[in-house]
Amino acid sequence: MLDRIDLHVDVPLVEYRELSAASSGEKSETIRARVMQAREIQKRRFQGTRTSTNASMSARQVKDHCKLDDLGNGYMEHAMGEMNFSARAHDRILKVARTLADLGGSNDIRSDDVLEAIQYRSLDRQLFQ
Repeated sequence: MLDRIDLHVDVPLVEYRELSAASSGEKSETIRARVMQAREIQKRRFQGTRTSTNASMSARQVKDHCKLDDLGNGYMEHAMGEMNFSARAHDRILKVARTLADLGGSNDIRSDDVLEAIQYRSLDRQLFQ
């Protein structure tokens, strides 16, 4: 069942001191602007198609828009072998990596995007191994 969920995130408890600290993290407005920019990138990418987001890409679109460099390919190959991911998980990892690249303003999926996307799929593997 977890194989059908794109992001698996373990959210640890937050200490009271962190919650009550005067400094805070990134402002919501800044995050929203980055998300809106990524959505615009996706809108342009899929212009003229029925697809509107990376999450809804077809298998063919994944092949076209989620090309990896040698290092990213190596990470994916290692993850597929070591973590026994399914073909569905493979495509979902690539879609998440594409989104991470868009959020980072990158035209190419970077190896760090691949690693982060793999990390988001690893929770189910930790639970069942």
